[in-house]
Amino acid sequence: MNQTAAVWLLILLAFIAANVPFLNHRVFAVWQPKGLPVPKAFWLRALELLVLYFVVGTVGIAFERLIGNVFTQRWEFYAITLSLFVVMAFPGFVFRYLLRRA
Repeated sequence: MNQTAAVWLLILLAFIAANVPFLNHRVFAVWQPKGLPVPKAFWLRALELLVLYFVVGTVGIAFERLIGNVFTQRWEFYAITLSLFVVMAFPGFVFRYLLRRA
């Protein structure tokens, strides 16, 4: 896999992963826990978003390792990528909480 394909695949994966918590009522789109209300609470969606951020980050590190050597990053990199991940989740958030349903 070349570098351009890896970058676009990672961006697509991040966009899908950022919107998954808001587009369904299952945890990680797989598991429906008993005892939790049918519409997931916002705290559970936010926790799921954070876990998926780390999963996508791990895939990104794997792509970087596959292409070449892994560069060390400081806290600023992770703050920016988390902010971008939250921005990518905006369409799902709008669909779940801001659109009126008749």
